[in-house]
Amino acid sequence: MAVEQVGEAEGVGAAESAVAAAAAVEAVVRYYPVAPGYRLNVRSGPGTNYAIVRTLPLGAEVPIFCQSPGTTVTGPYGTSNIWCNIAGGQYVSDTYVKTGSDGYVAPRCS
Repeated sequence: MAVEQVGEAEGVGAAESAVAAAAAVEAVVRYYPVAPGYRLNVRSGPGTNYAIVRTLPLGAEVPIFCQSPGTTVTGPYGTSNIWCNIAGGQYVSDTYVKTGSDGYVAPRCS
């Protein structure tokens, strides 16, 4: 009986650790505003040759999980080949997202 109680206590601790780890990962992801006045196309990969999967509304903010090189685009925030992954299989050009940097602000996508 004592063994079962220890196992249950460890299970609760593991569950709490998993929740804390998930919260820590979520806390690292920042949201950035899309350039004012733009309904931004979201593409299935890091480039203009990829299909449009949806369009963001005016005033949108996006998380950046990772970034990848792709098609060079000129937008309101300059010219760049950096593309931001905002969800699974969803990318936007960094030139339409106000990150405060001309370079990478998130890890490279693998």
